[in-house]
Amino acid sequence: MSYNYGSSSSSDSSDSDSFKTVSIKTLDFSYSSLDSETLATQIELLPNNDYNKKPENIDTLLLYHNNLSFFPDNASKFTNLRSLDLSNNRITHLPQAITNFPLSTLIARNNLLTAESLPKDMSNLKNLKVFNLSGNQLEQFPIQILDIPTLKYLYLGNNSLNHVPREINKLCKLHVLSLGGNSLTDIPDTFGDLYQLEALILSDNQLESLPASISNLKMLKSLLLHNNKLRTLPTEIITLKCLSELSLRDNPLVIRFVSDMTYKPPSLLELASRTLKVHEIDYSQEHLPQNLVQYLESAHHCVNPKCKGVFFDNRIEHIKFVDFCGKYRIPLLQYLCSSRCITNSPNVMYGDVKNEDMMKKVLLG
Repeated sequence: MSYNYGSSSSSDSSDSDSFKTVSIKTLDFSYSSLDSETLATQIELLPNNDYNKKPENIDTLLLYHNNLSFFPDNASKFTNLRSLDLSNNRITHLPQAITNFPLSTLIARNNLLTAESLPKDMSNLKNLKVFNLSGNQLEQFPIQILDIPTLKYLYLGNNSLNHVPREINKLCKLHVLSLGGNSLTDIPDTFGDLYQLEALILSDNQLESLPASISNLKMLKSLLLHNNKLRTLPTEIITLKCLSELSLRDNPLVIRFVSDMTYKPPSLLELASRTLKVHEIDYSQEHLPQNLVQYLESAHHCVNPKCKGVFFDNRIEHIKFVDFCGKYRIPLLQYLCSSRCITNSPNVMYGDVKNEDMMKKVLLG
């Protein structure tokens, strides 16, 4: 059995509470077909006469893609462990002893963990910033996670969660919260207290609505909501000025807009009125009945800046999606005078109609 060591120096200036210079010594057992007993044996065989290879000097342990069913007791030798990756194993239990490590990153995705199989008390993980439990067997939100206020990145996607506790706002330093691929039907309004949140992943759930408090997340850049049951969004969401990615596909909110878009041929009245307006033919109440003059004055200009056309009762309603790596950004509802006016340019501002106004029409359903 072979194992790899790596040593490098790095600095992290983005976190004021992080180490300025960190000497990273990595022990890599990934893709080694290890079971838990064999791993325990390998730990016993680690050399003690080399300073850089002593267990207490290892701060990154990589164990992903093995056959581990538990974390061996003698792994407690890694007393200065800061990063632990246990992904893609068959682990059913994380021991309380794991909280004795000064971990900043704990990745245990794609295992067999439940809320009951996590350490009962995780408050000792005072440095933990990244915690990934995606792809496990969580049916309940592990409330012990709420005792780790230092968390910045929490991944709980692809589990079986049907509830998120109101106390989620204890994790006030979160930058990323991933809850996609669960069975959530609602989320508490206390999500609005996660003021530092930049990405919120709620896709592939059963959500029918969102709390208005989402508008408090002023730093939110990405909000993924696709594959839910959303029919409306709170009006306040349009105040999120930093939001650059909003994924709404496969929701009744979007499906209804698309299915309702039917085109009826314009009437003779509309065709004649369009001709008068486009060719700037003079008209007045001396020549036309008052109701026709009022009708002509109600003309709407096509939002395509390359078209000088107008419309009255009949228009083309077109949803414009800006696609980015398969994730839709904000959909825009365009009112056009003709199907020929549909443009594929993703960054067009249409006449005097602001993007915010068009978004409001779509988002409020």
